Amino acid sequence: MGTTAREIAVAAGEIALSKKAVDVKVLDLREITSVTDFFLVCSGNIDVHVKAISDAIIEGLKKQNIKAWHVEGYSALKWVLLDYVDVVVHIFDREVRDFYRLEHLWGDASMEMLSDQKVKSAG
Repeated sequence: MGTTAREIAVAAGEIALSKKAVDVKVLDLREITSVTDFFLVCSGNIDVHVKAISDAIIEGLKKQNIKAWHVEGYSALKWVLLDYVDVVVHIFDREVRDFYRLEHLWGDASMEMLSDQKVKSAG
């Protein structure tokens, strides 16, 4: 049996946390859009941190035979988008994340906070 979209989102979140990503959240979009099933949203402190998080997720998921379908924003490292079709990973610079407020745009989605300790439901 294959890996579920939620498992991919959580795995990406755990990899992000291993690189000290900040404010890691999984948004469940299945009930509100057909674009994708889950968003993983997280932040890095500066561009090299965003790069380290992005690289770790790409490589970590690739080791599980899960490859990104599309990658955007890698050259600027302010908002990197990793599209895994059923899961879209957003790795933000903190200021850009504060500006776009993606979680607020998708405020109807149920949300889980990920931390080093455990996954916490926030909605």
